[in-house]
Amino acid sequence: MITILNIKDTILHLINKYNTSDPFELADALKIAVFYENLGSINGYYNNPLRMKQIHINSSLNDQEAKYTCAHELGHAIMHPNASTPFLSSKTLLSIDKLEREANTFAVNLLIPDELITENQNYTTEQLSRLLGYNQELIKLRLKIFFNEKAFNN
Repeated sequence: MITILNIKDTILHLINKYNTSDPFELADALKIAVFYENLGSINGYYNNPLRMKQIHINSSLNDQEAKYTCAHELGHAIMHPNASTPFLSSKTLLSIDKLEREANTFAVNLLIPDELITENQNYTTEQLSRLLGYNQELIKLRLKIFFNEKAFNN
């Protein structure tokens, strides 16, 4: 069973090993090919044809959306390398599907470290969203994880 602690440990290991938290740099270091394509309403997807890990990102996304999508699909590549993962679309960004929830958890923890939340603890969700360039639903997810961990550790 994958837990938030497993996910955070995995992220910390990757950041320490490759000296970056950038999902594109991590994908490159892990030999995961990243392709930009016209995917219509789909933000991205991960696949593994012939054991060649690939992340596909919609070429119409802005930089922050592409970065989040890469982080999300990187989560699939690391945590679900052989699973046939569903497409990440703007409508399923916070899907209740277990694999999607895990990939979302991986992405927000990779892109928004605890220290950033602590340093900006007086910011509203809207302010954090504008500061970081991610939509408010992702900020809310990250804050929920952060505060649940704090409550659990107290």
